[in-house]
Amino acid sequence: MAKQNVAEQFVDILVRAGVERLYGVVGDSLNPVVDAIRRNSAIDWIHVRHEETAAFAAGAEAQITGKLTACAGSCGPGNLHLINGLYDAHRSMAPVLALASHIPSSEIGLGYFQETHPDRLFQECSHYSELISSPKQMPRVLQTAIQHAVGQSGVSVVTLPGDIADEPAPDKPVETALVTSRPSVRPGDTEIDKLVAMIDEAEKVTLFCGSGTAGAHTEVMEFAGKIKSPVGHALRGKEWIQYDNPYDVGMSGLLGYGAAYEATHECDLLILLGTDFPYNAFLPDDVRIAQVDVRPEHLGRRSKLDLAVWGDVKETLRCLIPRVKPKGNRRFLDKMLKKHADALEGVVKAYTRKVEKHVPIHPEYVASVLDELADEDAVFTVDTGMCNVWAARYISPNGSRRVIGSFSHGSMANALPMAIGAQFTDRRRQVVSMSGDGGFTMLMGDFLTLVQHDLPVKVVLFNNSSLSMVELEMLVAGLPSYGTSNKNPDFAAVARACGAYGVRVEKPKQLAGALKDAFSHKGPALVDIVTDPNALSIPPKISAEMVTGFALSASKMVLDGGVGRMVQMARSNLRNVPRP
Repeated sequence: MAKQNVAEQFVDILVRAGVERLYGVVGDSLNPVVDAIRRNSAIDWIHVRHEETAAFAAGAEAQITGKLTACAGSCGPGNLHLINGLYDAHRSMAPVLALASHIPSSEIGLGYFQETHPDRLFQECSHYSELISSPKQMPRVLQTAIQHAVGQSGVSVVTLPGDIADEPAPDKPVETALVTSRPSVRPGDTEIDKLVAMIDEAEKVTLFCGSGTAGAHTEVMEFAGKIKSPVGHALRGKEWIQYDNPYDVGMSGLLGYGAAYEATHECDLLILLGTDFPYNAFLPDDVRIAQVDVRPEHLGRRSKLDLAVWGDVKETLRCLIPRVKPKGNRRFLDKMLKKHADALEGVVKAYTRKVEKHVPIHPEYVASVLDELADEDAVFTVDTGMCNVWAARYISPNGSRRVIGSFSHGSMANALPMAIGAQFTDRRRQVVSMSGDGGFTMLMGDFLTLVQHDLPVKVVLFNNSSLSMVELEMLVAGLPSYGTSNKNPDFAAVARACGAYGVRVEKPKQLAGALKDAFSHKGPALVDIVTDPNALSIPPKISAEMVTGFALSASKMVLDGGVGRMVQMARSNLRNVPRP
């Protein structure tokens, strides 16, 4: 039997850790690893057109499966391209192992061709980033990297020179046990006692939920019902908490809607559940606040806390539910449910005015029809910008759908690469990339990856020929829009030229049929929808100081559009409010 080299041993350890794919672009320093994958039937090399796509795809796969995933870049410029996608994966708490191959080990530090220092460059977007300098070192370094990525839910980077990857592996590699899943974390009894006392003392309690409530829907609903609490959510908490929720009061933040802002400000006690909601301007500063999070470094970094609780949301609620006293008074809850329903009724009127006849097409209408026609277990990947708005307001969660975006890092061009990673997890599951024309064109080359691997991703392109979120930011700041227009081709024709299905939609009556045809197509498809660049309207009076990005210091700014099926849910919840 031929002796293993370091690359083969590296690949074997990835396989033992459960990695099924390595996304990347080949290059000479990566050749030993890629060749080892070629000869290992348990793992696939996924050839993409840009390493940034590789990192985004790996991050999306990790978010869908909850398991370790991997990507790779060749030396110097190759692995540098990974950095944006790795930042996103790290901030999304996605367990990703990145292989940064390196120049020949004898040339490190001597200004060699394509020399960089990946072990230094990736430190800010990883929990662990180390250089392998000898074959004997590799197994332990890789094991440590895997355990950091899985144990701390984020990125690890291993830098491996190509010449070392090609050297013989140690004679007797140690096959140590690998950590491949996280444990549950229960808070201490002291914190539980304090939180129970705070809840029992408070007359009005509001729950504000983030992505940390994943898997805890049942517990959140039981807890809210017992203490008669409105339940609001951040964008990343929407898919986990909004569905089947009789206590729903909507979402807070610039993209928010409903009564979430009022519910968080008019309560006596605000409990933040599994959220690292970044916009502290939307959080109150005059109510008591308790925060529950599995990441202790998140506790208290957005607002001043009266109690910090380190633990999983699910485990924490399991401790609280049997101990808190049930509240009999639901006046606060009913008041917030009515405010929520009234708020949604107001914006739905703006959406319904001649929307089915409006040309260019209202993007709100596109998102609404998309929500109706997509599968009940579809995965939506969402571009940063206005697609965030349409997904937040129109895509209805149900416990089976997933909505993934660059919600923490806020990168453009994420939707298509994320769709690639999501689709590889299950070719039979419907994956829809909600792409803006700005984001799509930034990494448009990887549309060819869909064709090359015959991935049945459906790209729904909101084509308004502008960077409309940036235009909104400029308008809010009192600046004229500048440098935000795009001169676009017929993207459907481009898709067909690539060998995929492509159709262009310019009139509302064409929309439903075009989406149905694309969804029924067995391979990759693109629906190029010409949408209204003036879909947003700004209120005549803005009395709030603005900050960059998505943050707005008050929730009084309204994005004038509809809220899709959410208004139906609000009406249903309101009907359940007892009448005097």
